[in-house]
Amino acid sequence: MKYVVDEIIDNIAILECLSNKEKKEVDLKLLPDDIYEGAVVIESTNYAIDKKTEIERRNLIQEKLNKIKD
Repeated sequence: MKYVVDEIIDNIAILECLSNKEKKEVDLKLLPDDIYEGAVVIESTNYAIDKKTEIERRNLIQEKLNKIKD
């Protein structure tokens, strides 16, 4: 599953599933040390940052914002 880090509060990250938008809380100890809000992570046996998907999502959002401005 792929998630986006929606919010980090204290030692908990709120993850939102990209496929069904469900949210779950994950202890920061289980995530990569360099985790940040907006990062896309893949959950398998552990969590790993997925830069490619994150860049694609940011580009899509930017395109939508550009259309609104025009």
